[in-house]
Amino acid sequence: MNLSNLQPANGSVHNQNKRVGRGEGSGKGGTSTKGHKGAKSRSGYSKKIGFEGGQMPLQRRVPKFGFKNINRVEYDVINLEKLQSLVDSGVITDTVDFALLVELGLTSKNSLVKVLGRGEIKAKLKVSAHKFSASAIEAIEAAGGEIVKL
Repeated sequence: MNLSNLQPANGSVHNQNKRVGRGEGSGKGGTSTKGHKGAKSRSGYSKKIGFEGGQMPLQRRVPKFGFKNINRVEYDVINLEKLQSLVDSGVITDTVDFALLVELGLTSKNSLVKVLGRGEIKAKLKVSAHKFSASAIEAIEAAGGEIVKL
């Protein structure tokens, strides 16, 4: 090794680009490759998100309709037929509580649960949930079960 074959380590030199705006002799002086005039040639220019060159942007062209209620409460839904199938498979015996539903992957620990009345239930269950439909309450109590609102 001698001074004639020294070179930087592989990967240590990143910038292989020509430096712009450093005089005419560099070949990239003057306008610094930005062309003449216009917003894009100015210092500090940054295009706004969604800007389409003065044309009405898509986000403003598309019609808006409907209503989003910011106070809406989302529930994870569990139907009676699902509870009955869990009883038939032997997963549930007599009590269905929120912790069990989370453990079975039917809901997450941060969500609310509503029991709906689709299907039929034959087992006598004590069901705990945040909300129940009227038909679900009727069906569970008709089967001899109990309801607990969380």
